[in-house]
Amino acid sequence: MKLLRQFTIILLISLAGELLRMLLPLPVPASVYGLVLLLAGLCSGLIQLAQVRQAALFLIEIMPVMFIPAAAGLVDVWPDLKPIVWPVVITVLATTVLVMAVTGRVTQRVIRAGKEKQQ
Repeated sequence: MKLLRQFTIILLISLAGELLRMLLPLPVPASVYGLVLLLAGLCSGLIQLAQVRQAALFLIEIMPVMFIPAAAGLVDVWPDLKPIVWPVVITVLATTVLVMAVTGRVTQRVIRAGKEKQQ
């Protein structure tokens, strides 16, 4: 029952993100609105980490399964993708490396700031 309650909280926040996407004329995906709402709730204390932790960990564990439909969809668009496959592959690889580098640097700064704050 605890997992169901936690999952319901996450779904309600996702629903709020969908509503924001419909109300605000910005080109922001509903999932981003939902993540920002969840972050705001966690930072403000409105939502306690324990209220969503177990469901969130479960969703993270099954995340790779969610990519299967997208990968299968590539089979349908392969004739359109084939002429531009190399530029797409190079772009994906370059942006992946860039995102990993930026994420690593930001994480290092956050960790260092946390250690300095503790001292």
